[in-house]
Amino acid sequence: MREAKIYYRFNLSGMRNFYLFLLAVLCSAWVGAQPAASSSSTLAGKYFRILGEGTKHIEDKLNQPEPTLAKIESQPGWGHFPNAILVPAVLYTKEHPENRWHKNKKMFDLAIRIGDLLIEEYDNGSYTSRGDNDWDTYMWLEAYRLLGKDLDGKRRNRWKEILLKEAAVPLPRLARCQDYPWYNAPYIGTSPNHYAIYASQLLLAGTIFDNPEWTALSTKVLHRFCVEEQSEDGFYGEQSREGPTTGYDYLTMAQIAMYWEFTQDPEALKALRRSTDFHKNYTYPDGTPVETINDRNRYWGVSMWGHFGFSHFPDGRRYASFLTDRFMEFSGEKMQRADIQSVGRIAQNLLYLHEGEEAPIPQDAESYAHQMKVMAGIRKTFDWTACYSGIVAPSFSANNFFLDRQGNFSVFHKKTGLIITGANSKNQPELATFIDQVDDRFLYMPISSRLQMSDEQDRLALSYNSFFGVLEAPHPSRETFRFRFLTTHKWGENKSTLNLQLALKTGEWLETASGKRILLDDKTINLSGEDIGGWIKHNGWVLFIPGDMTLQWPVFPFNPYRDAPETQISHAIGRLATEFSSMNKSFDFSIEVK
Repeated sequence: MREAKIYYRFNLSGMRNFYLFLLAVLCSAWVGAQPAASSSSTLAGKYFRILGEGTKHIEDKLNQPEPTLAKIESQPGWGHFPNAILVPAVLYTKEHPENRWHKNKKMFDLAIRIGDLLIEEYDNGSYTSRGDNDWDTYMWLEAYRLLGKDLDGKRRNRWKEILLKEAAVPLPRLARCQDYPWYNAPYIGTSPNHYAIYASQLLLAGTIFDNPEWTALSTKVLHRFCVEEQSEDGFYGEQSREGPTTGYDYLTMAQIAMYWEFTQDPEALKALRRSTDFHKNYTYPDGTPVETINDRNRYWGVSMWGHFGFSHFPDGRRYASFLTDRFMEFSGEKMQRADIQSVGRIAQNLLYLHEGEEAPIPQDAESYAHQMKVMAGIRKTFDWTACYSGIVAPSFSANNFFLDRQGNFSVFHKKTGLIITGANSKNQPELATFIDQVDDRFLYMPISSRLQMSDEQDRLALSYNSFFGVLEAPHPSRETFRFRFLTTHKWGENKSTLNLQLALKTGEWLETASGKRILLDDKTINLSGEDIGGWIKHNGWVLFIPGDMTLQWPVFPFNPYRDAPETQISHAIGRLATEFSSMNKSFDFSIEVK
């Protein structure tokens, strides 16, 4: 079995610039709010600052005329509003030198207001009719644990009554699946992140309400997550252990972190160490998880789930701090997950934070590389980051929530973000790296692969029915990233296609070597090789391409939550394609960013 390889070379000048940048980042706060005049740059200080600003926005929502969950949660960024209850609860109870809200009655009163709303909505059925309300019940349980002794008798009894009922809801499913072969979707009928959340919520409730049966079952399930369900590479695959489901992995890992807090099971700490290694290596410099290896989501925001699990380790604390800085940067459309649920998770992070020294992470390095035991790897060189995926997996066509592993290559630059995305899709051969067309059959998922990463170049081989392709990527210079695809014909007559997904942005100009200049919007564009003329310029980068490639815009990828293609133009991509037949071919590319 191949061992994972990691290479680092630290740039002291870059680190100095990072910390200057960090100071600038701290001048912003959650959802555009204006921060206080001064704040600590420690991780705890950042968390307190975000929570403090968050309470202002929570109060604004509660001060609306006749607030209800439906009314509040219909507004962008305010789904799972009950998560808000943990924010003032932590600020009120957490004794810490940087917590200026400790024992502040305003925080206690705010938590009571949220709790009263939840009781009202529970009584009219609105609380339980919402999807994934068990996530909210966890937050309410934590608030009860923190504030219960200070609640008046009537409220305390009502909270307890509701929470006991809600904590028991997932119990039958948790018990039924406890000895199933794997805790993933083909067996348990849901995703492992949900199953782990059921278990950790039951563990918390069993601890609070002294129910040994609940704690025994939840402990059994969560211990198995640590010793059997996690891959050697440190991820929890939702379809199988053969490949990551990167964004949702944060959710599963957060439940293992909770499990450790209440049991100190040493296997949980080992699992958290592996999770930290996985996530710190497969996160882009902007804090977003690498999409190329993800079989459920084409994009994901900066995740605030489970930071306290990373915080057991010096590099994990640095990684949590890095993510928090990126979270504070995002605004507008980029803030895909920077919502009240994320702020609630920050409260959870602060509640269980393990403070200490920090150690450098890959994002601080001038260069690093990591190769997993599955066929995937990543390399950062200067401002370039490239990810390769040769993960071979069967199509899971009966379940719209799992994408076909048809994307294999991404290129990210610190100045421009994604240039080429390797995001996966479903039932869309036109977005696969290769299409192998034999007669009327379209084969677009590799049947075999090999990834070789070395000090000179990286090579990803992908084999299909009638040919195999090899991607070669020498290490880039500061300004130029070069790569090529080589195809080798094996047998028969075929008509094949090479595709690259370009991360084009609406409102930005696209220029070509032939002199075309187009402002991208929702209008359809089809450019021939002659129209392009050999290169495309867009969003600060120039991509030099073979002369016969065509460009199509906009192409709407599959959205698993709609079970249909995307409709928002912000999620469209440009399809760069060229066809080839039964012969060996070479396709040379280079990208420049200055």
